[in-house]
Amino acid sequence: MKVKPGDLSDPQVVELLRLHLQGMHSCSPPGHSFALDVSGLEQPDITFLAIWDEDTLLSIGAMRELAPTHGELKSMRTRSDQLRRGAATLMLVSLLDLAITRGYRRVSLETGSGEEFEPALALYRKHGFREGEAFGGYVASDFNQFFHLDLA
Repeated sequence: MKVKPGDLSDPQVVELLRLHLQGMHSCSPPGHSFALDVSGLEQPDITFLAIWDEDTLLSIGAMRELAPTHGELKSMRTRSDQLRRGAATLMLVSLLDLAITRGYRRVSLETGSGEEFEPALALYRKHGFREGEAFGGYVASDFNQFFHLDLA
């Protein structure tokens, strides 16, 4: 597995992002999903990464800078046929390494709520994320939740 800067024009990336958005929208009513599409991931405050095994895309993820000391994990998704093979963990660790390199003291994330999110939540908790308050302009609802990891 190799972590590389993501290419938002790559067909495999576009397809995984489509599946990511479709999955998020199926769990949340309109206006309650904050997953990013290609145009959202192209913003200058976002670093987009992809994990590849040779020519096969395994996982994607992004880090958004909220402030010089605060980052946000965005749009982490692993292909369903690649779950439990280490790609999601490698993506999370790679994004956290990026946060540390940038000098962030905190990393936060907004995610959906419900049973389908439990595998991702278990991964975040395993790496020290704790449930907490809304951040970055998000509004809490029955369809989302917030997690934070203090790096300092």
